[in-house]
Amino acid sequence: MPGMQSQTKPIASIDFPVPALRGISSMATRQVLADLLALYAQQSDVRIAIESVGGVDAAKRVQAGEAFDAVFLASDAIDKLIAAGHIDAQSKVNLVHSGVAVAVRAGANQPDISSEDAVRTAVLAARSISYSTGPSGVALVKLFERWGIAAAIADRIVQAPPGVPVGALVARGEVELGFQQLSELINLEGITVVGPLPPAIQITTTFSAGVCTGSAQAQAVRDLLAFMASPQADEAKRRQGMEPA
Repeated sequence: MPGMQSQTKPIASIDFPVPALRGISSMATRQVLADLLALYAQQSDVRIAIESVGGVDAAKRVQAGEAFDAVFLASDAIDKLIAAGHIDAQSKVNLVHSGVAVAVRAGANQPDISSEDAVRTAVLAARSISYSTGPSGVALVKLFERWGIAAAIADRIVQAPPGVPVGALVARGEVELGFQQLSELINLEGITVVGPLPPAIQITTTFSAGVCTGSAQAQAVRDLLAFMASPQADEAKRRQGMEPA
């Protein structure tokens, strides 16, 4: 009616939360990433969710077009995703260098792994050997071939399925001698880490990260990766058996 004040009330503004960044990583970096995210949370309110799976499966999911903001994988896997257009080439950051260690079941005799010859002897003496489907596993296959023992031990190899830690097989007694990234062994119960491979045959994998080309929060991811590559992150990396890249 004329002269009446409008009864329409203004619509209250609503602050919707910024969606979490979504990342995917290999199992080798699961724990170090968790530590780094906890550190980052002390200086940023950006919400981040990183799914850790087998590295091979992670790469396949990115290649298939699944939506992620960030990817954390071995450096060569990141390079392949860059070449395929899934990751921004300018965003690649090397995060850590990770070496391979040897594990046996807790309480079992620990073999001598102090030299290349000693490791070869230990492998030949083991009733079963396991390694991962990742870069370290590929490198071990080549090492066994170079030693000329690949055929001799073929029926004793128990390859861990993607996403399953070699140490878990060792802990259950399914495998006598396990080889995997130290970072994937040091937090597992039921095993003894004998030590790292000797320098002459050490297998070092560089793990890197990059921003997915389809990310709507690219700058937020870049800020996160810059922190992860900074000196502030070095202690957490070493605590998880890795060296800053």
